[in-house]
Amino acid sequence: MRITMIGSGYVGLVSGVCFADFGHDVICVDKDLSKIEALREGRIPIYEPGLEQLVAENTSTGRLSFSTDVGESVRGADVVFIAVGTPSRRGDGHADLSYVYAAAREIATYVEGFTVIVTKSTVPVGTGDEVERIMRETNPAADVAVVSNPEFLREGAAIEDFKRPDRIVVGLNDDRARETMTEVYRPLYLNQSPLVFTTRRTSELIKYAANAFLAMKITFINEIADLCERVDANVQDVSRGIGLDGRIGAKFLHAGPGYGGSCFPKDTLALAKTAQDYDAPVRLIETTISINDNRKRAMGRKVISAVGGDIRGKKIAILGLTFKPNTDDMRDSPAIAVIQTLQDAGAQVVGYDPEGMENARKVIENIEYASGPYEAAAGADALVIVTEWNQFRALDFNRLKQSMRAPVLVDLRNIYRSDEVRKHGFAYTGIGTNLYQDSTNA
Repeated sequence: MRITMIGSGYVGLVSGVCFADFGHDVICVDKDLSKIEALREGRIPIYEPGLEQLVAENTSTGRLSFSTDVGESVRGADVVFIAVGTPSRRGDGHADLSYVYAAAREIATYVEGFTVIVTKSTVPVGTGDEVERIMRETNPAADVAVVSNPEFLREGAAIEDFKRPDRIVVGLNDDRARETMTEVYRPLYLNQSPLVFTTRRTSELIKYAANAFLAMKITFINEIADLCERVDANVQDVSRGIGLDGRIGAKFLHAGPGYGGSCFPKDTLALAKTAQDYDAPVRLIETTISINDNRKRAMGRKVISAVGGDIRGKKIAILGLTFKPNTDDMRDSPAIAVIQTLQDAGAQVVGYDPEGMENARKVIENIEYASGPYEAAAGADALVIVTEWNQFRALDFNRLKQSMRAPVLVDLRNIYRSDEVRKHGFAYTGIGTNLYQDSTNA
């Protein structure tokens, strides 16, 4: 299959590379010349484990190429994927579809013969209808079938998710596209990955419903964690106790500082706005959004409390800046709100992240960046784990205690057992354990 991917950001690049690895001929297109030049030179603009090697392998075979020329890339393609950004629109929270619609107009200008146009970007219900309308308006002679094929990739595990998906959702209103999409995903279909065909609008809603449910599940366990702190219970045991129920499942039941990233915040907001427009409000999701927004600053206040209530002039070391490990993505990271809360209270903040510091500098001001976890902790009045990178899971607490001004650990991801930390002379505060026990037994 000849596949063109419009948009070479996170979703477009990972999807394009994986399709090429399946044996398809793929051109990844982007208007950003510097990005395309970097990709041609083997420099990857995002951090994703295994991506650099996969790009190199498929570029060398000739199955994968990069271009800024939409027209040349679209002509002769069997399938054209639209994988451009759909950020939250300023002012009202709706998804900004301007990039999707602009791509549709440009594709329509150059398309030749029967071509399947696939919306890979996360878009509200009805977007595919508008894409089809725009294309037929731009080029009435265009022979196209517009399809929805949402992505379900987790940052940090995107290649594995693409190659071994739980399901592949394809929404179509033109049955001619069924055979083409089956061929595109043939390597996965042969491995018995479920290929779910449905209508275009249903497919669009599946993506939003999935992300909203997972965001709600995270928020649920975070609220249970707050309750655990008040009733002398342990949220990790609660998570395990309910997660072993097959109807519930253990995933996304890890209490922490709230969800962030490029998907959950904007997708929950877009779903809530779409539901309001159709007079079918999703109150659970609206509440989830509100709780999550408040929780991030509450985590900053938790740190302040752990240090004694007054952090003016004190040094607080933050380990982990990205919204999750194994990515350099800072979008809506809980670390941003935590740091702002600490700064508002007068703290001096120093941060360290294995991959995210370059992007962190663009969104977090007036903090110092360290070269490693021990350098960040030197002279600190508290050490705060915000993102659970593997290299933070086996810290040398004797070394930390010698270099810190005060041995205080605030573990917002519960990666340590409280007794392990306390035996080294540290005061320990986690998520979802008894507040008073933590403070009196420190």
